[in-house]
Amino acid sequence: MNSKQFELLSSSKVLVTGGAGFIGSNLCETLLELNTSVICLDNFATGKRENLSAFQDNPNFTLIEGDIRNLDDCKKAVEGADYVLHEAALGSVPRSINDPITSNNVNISGFVNMLVAAKDAGVKRFVYAASSSTYGDSEALPKVEDKIGKPLSPYAITKYVNELYADIFYSTYGLDTIGLRYFNVFGRKQDPHGAYAAVIPKFVIQFMNHESPVINGDGTYSRDFTYIDNVIQMNLLALTTENKEALNEVYNTAVGDRTNLKELTQLLKEYLSEYDPEIANVEVKYGPPRAGDIPHSLASVEKAKMLLGYNPKYGIEAGLKEAVEWYYKNLIITK
Repeated sequence: MNSKQFELLSSSKVLVTGGAGFIGSNLCETLLELNTSVICLDNFATGKRENLSAFQDNPNFTLIEGDIRNLDDCKKAVEGADYVLHEAALGSVPRSINDPITSNNVNISGFVNMLVAAKDAGVKRFVYAASSSTYGDSEALPKVEDKIGKPLSPYAITKYVNELYADIFYSTYGLDTIGLRYFNVFGRKQDPHGAYAAVIPKFVIQFMNHESPVINGDGTYSRDFTYIDNVIQMNLLALTTENKEALNEVYNTAVGDRTNLKELTQLLKEYLSEYDPEIANVEVKYGPPRAGDIPHSLASVEKAKMLLGYNPKYGIEAGLKEAVEWYYKNLIITK
């Protein structure tokens, strides 16, 4: 990353919606390190106050408790902001299958509220969390931004609709937007608990507790697992790029490599065993495939490299080592 490119952020105000969440809180932390004024909007439905504790007293940090489903909350939060990083959403394919109405209300109605608020406030750029789920049933690998399939879940539909709305707000109102299609992001502050925990933190806490993780399917399903610092890099590049051709586009936010669940589990056992040798003996179990899951996911990151200057620094192994170290320092284990 070219730190000189990010210098303009030190004189800017950035709104991070969902700033108490996993990705949002990491973005808040990085922006504050760049001396940016940061506003965090969160309703704490899935975000956590402890994710903000390290910078709660920072004079450049402002927390607004509110809900993106409430237009007045969105307008209050965006007032005076130069840029928006829109991370607020209800993630998880299974959650959307179990409760499509709430996922729709948050991810679509809330998204439109934020677009309207950003447009009315005259923000310079609106960067939002899109999703690799938009590729749906497309079997083509690697995934290229302009070739998508049919969505396989309510969640995937909501994230695709976000892209359509962002495009309309550019063409109709002139609001500059950039969408970042996240591919299986993992790393520090990702919650290992709850019914909708992502696979890496969930398996980490299970291994640490000497419990057998359950792989959905036969373990051959593969993902482009993306460490949080790659995602932070993409967000900063999207905020600060001066390349006009890069605006009003969507980009894969990934590594450009894939790991299947068997390989992932073996890496986790290996790295966790360095802290607790007993983990090497924990058995891995297998269950039925999960509804709405695609078999394989692998991103092309050529567009992001070409138009944004993206250069992912962390592959799966380096990212997992850092994540495992963070979990061992920060998680309370129950065994």
